[in-house]
Amino acid sequence: MAQIPLDRDQQAFDARLDAARKDHTHEIAPDIAYRRLGIVNVIYIGLPGAGDRKWVLVDAGLRGTAGLIMQAAEERFGVGARPAAIVMTHGHFDHVGALEELAEHWDVPVYAHPLEEPYLNGSASYPDPDPSVGGGLMARLSSFYPTSPVDVGSRLRILPPDGGIPDLPGWQWLHTPGHAPGHISLWRKADKVLIAGDAFITTRQESAYAVATQAPEMHGPPMYFTPDWPSALSSVQMLADLEPELVVTGHGPALEGPEMRRALDELARNFDKIAVPEKGVYVGNPARAADGSAYR
Repeated sequence: MAQIPLDRDQQAFDARLDAARKDHTHEIAPDIAYRRLGIVNVIYIGLPGAGDRKWVLVDAGLRGTAGLIMQAAEERFGVGARPAAIVMTHGHFDHVGALEELAEHWDVPVYAHPLEEPYLNGSASYPDPDPSVGGGLMARLSSFYPTSPVDVGSRLRILPPDGGIPDLPGWQWLHTPGHAPGHISLWRKADKVLIAGDAFITTRQESAYAVATQAPEMHGPPMYFTPDWPSALSSVQMLADLEPELVVTGHGPALEGPEMRRALDELARNFDKIAVPEKGVYVGNPARAADGSAYR
């Protein structure tokens, strides 16, 4: 069952224009586009034709998708156009699958929150997924999803403590833990654009059918991979308070407009009822960085 269903007219892209552009992305602002890679999105920040080192990639998709990510980058920014940086919202397997290959191929720095560093330098694994949360096939299969770290240690950089993001003027990073201890979201105040990562998402990620159809809804973080529900609530409340005009998340279609904001406000107000599973390993027993339980 959907958490907060939304109409497809809340989607922030025009499929006809995207098809005409032929770069395999959904463009949601003149300098922001994303590509859906199966179950997850990767985001490109930079104007079309920007050229080498003049754009930034957010997250790195599933293993085996490096070629698809590079293809869209060349089609959008120019042949041989490498990013200035890769910014990671967090280090779960579906966001870092192509990271090592891309970082080496492009010889590019990778920025992340310090609490995500152990998952990105090979030193710690995530807590186990929780298939008992229910919701569909994706949740039931989650015990098979990888939790082990990747290692981009030589290229890994910690995000500046002042909230700035190198090579992204006008953007700031926001610590939005819950789904992961060092999870971040990206915010551009000038036009109220939010890259939420998985702090909240816009499809029912627990259901294979919903993932396939991409029916839009306002949804809490993926239940089977969220080990700290009290922190997840605080993060959603903080993001709702920003009153974004446009949101793109790690899973599901980008959304915009007043109905999107209404749904996000409702999610923040009623998070425990809407987003938190009725049962689960981490319901009432969070895994956190502070006591070391978020690292294995």
